[in-house]
Amino acid sequence: MSIYHVLAIFKKASYFVAALSAVVVLAGCSSTMGNVKTWEGEADESSTAVLKAPAEIKVQQVNGRSQTNFLMDDLALDFDLLPGKNHVVFTYKTIWAKSGVVRNGESKVHVIETAPQAVTIDAKPDETYRFDFQPPRNRQEAEAFAGDFSADIVNASSEVVATSSPWDGRSSGRSAVDRAPVGAGGDDFSQPDTAEGDGTLEELKALRGEATEEERRSFLRWAFE
Repeated sequence: MSIYHVLAIFKKASYFVAALSAVVVLAGCSSTMGNVKTWEGEADESSTAVLKAPAEIKVQQVNGRSQTNFLMDDLALDFDLLPGKNHVVFTYKTIWAKSGVVRNGESKVHVIETAPQAVTIDAKPDETYRFDFQPPRNRQEAEAFAGDFSADIVNASSEVVATSSPWDGRSSGRSAVDRAPVGAGGDDFSQPDTAEGDGTLEELKALRGEATEEERRSFLRWAFE
């Protein structure tokens, strides 16, 4: 056996070990990932509610706060909600394999995603909520489904507590500032911030919360040009 054969075998083995390591890491991440906190600041987490979202549901924001900072978008996630009204914006996304020959450079799948939906959940402490809808059985149904999508929110007793509707791209329910709990230090948030830099930052945060997804993408393209 030549040295080239040895190197080839070692290279294949290295790829296998790297792939196996990646699978182990991802499995560990998925098994240890906690619930996603949807607010800033401290809160009594023993009184929060949970919204369970399957992998097909992409929660974009809760009360104007972005919830899309994940490396993989095919995860089923649990979102912690503060008691009271929570405004949730989300889409429904499915992937279907293409049949027939796929040309070089062409995607091998059809990606079908709905327009953003919005729903307001009046969360009760210690309650668990989930999305409820009839999933499509094939790509044709998924395409029709995407044009007339709506999902119910049900509680642990399978009672419908809210139903989504198309998002207007603007309203976000109570603002993230209104929903943020007061810290344990008793800070008074009613006093205006006199620092010019902080005021500008808060204005940018508010504008971002009101911007549509397309407006955010356009801003990022402009910022990094």
